[in-house]
Amino acid sequence: MLAHFSFFVRRRMALALFGSSLALLAGCSDETFDTASQIGPNPKLPNIQQYLFPPMHLASIVGWKAGETPKVPQGFKIEALATGLQHPRSLYVLPNGDILVVESKSPGVEGVKRPKDLVMGWIESLSTGGDESGESNRITLLRDANGDGKPAAQSVFLDHLSSPFGVALVGSDLYIANTDSIMRYPYKEGETKITDPGTPLVALPGGPIDHHWTKSLVASKDGSLLYVGVGSNSNITENGIQAEKNRAAIWEVDRATGRWRIFADGLRNPNGLSWEPESGALWTVVNERDELGPNLVPDYMTSVKDGAFYGWPYSYYGKHIDPRVMPQRPDLVAKAIAPDYALSSHVAPLGLAFYTGDSFPVQYKGGAFVGEHGSWDRGHFNGYKVIFVPFKDGKPSGKAEDFVTGFLKNDDETHGRPVGVAVDKTGALLIADDVGDTVWRVTAAPQSAGHAYPSQNIAAAAQQAR
Repeated sequence: MLAHFSFFVRRRMALALFGSSLALLAGCSDETFDTASQIGPNPKLPNIQQYLFPPMHLASIVGWKAGETPKVPQGFKIEALATGLQHPRSLYVLPNGDILVVESKSPGVEGVKRPKDLVMGWIESLSTGGDESGESNRITLLRDANGDGKPAAQSVFLDHLSSPFGVALVGSDLYIANTDSIMRYPYKEGETKITDPGTPLVALPGGPIDHHWTKSLVASKDGSLLYVGVGSNSNITENGIQAEKNRAAIWEVDRATGRWRIFADGLRNPNGLSWEPESGALWTVVNERDELGPNLVPDYMTSVKDGAFYGWPYSYYGKHIDPRVMPQRPDLVAKAIAPDYALSSHVAPLGLAFYTGDSFPVQYKGGAFVGEHGSWDRGHFNGYKVIFVPFKDGKPSGKAEDFVTGFLKNDDETHGRPVGVAVDKTGALLIADDVGDTVWRVTAAPQSAGHAYPSQNIAAAAQQAR
């Protein structure tokens, strides 16, 4: 209890000391900037700004009181599926409808060296990581047999993992992407706990430095291959280029042998690996670099092309050069390709799920839900919500819409922060809230399921979400 109290006292003191003073460094540059101008295929890219210390606006975590929930558009309902978890980061729905909740905390080996990094790392950890003293690094199983959003059973499915994040089931083989390896476990449908120690399939870049530690995972349609996202070990190579070996990339792993290759690279921190249902293309959401200004660089979602280079660290959003990286690599910049769809700067997208259910209105069918963890390095918060991006013919077909909001309480406090998203067997949307320690479940009103909203209700729903 004393340690828990001390943590929150230190957080409050740190935020009081640094929050207002460092936020002043943001100036007014993001007060009038239209963040919506950075949503879509052709984002506005302002001039670069560099700082001794970047703008920092930190949200103190206050959690959710009884009866409090995020906000959803008209025609939808949101309820807590599970509470009291320990940093739920990602979600996976098994074929029988059981839900795996990956609870995970940082391995804490980020290799900070510069005085600036020490300050930034410490303060950011207080606003993003929460109390790290509780049990975590495990997978909890939720069984909602009748689909009413009230699990009849909850159990620790797998424990003593190494900062897990990604999950993929192929037949009777369950794969878990820890921060430093992909592990294989035998799975029998309906079981509520795995006791087998598991078998390593392939080692992944982990410590001694492990800056972006989350490893997203998805299996190919035929199950022969696994794709895993491996984030960079720094913002823009300040830990040295050798620390970035085989990082900032998506790996393709042969499931039978463990052999792997770089499928695509130049992706600073790719997460939410998912297959777009119409085209069959692999998509990801990516956290871009920091410290170029409150409105650079836009995070994004993109289809991932085999052999493609997406710019990091030498350029951003195609061939826009980052002058901080030395030596420059014009040969790589020349082949850098721009991503498909910008999400605005510093929203920190970590979850992606295409809607393939049948219970939401028809305009959501085939579109993408994105969990935006939210900014810390701009004067005004950005993100802290779940958005919806409509798709048509395998590509984004319009502006992103706010779908689940209300995570922010005010200009200084947040109830929670969304991470992973998934669609359950009934077609409901699930959201992992890693600092609210909750899994949320969004359902459509029965009269709305399978039907489009009237045009006036669409506008009302969008307004309510904002």
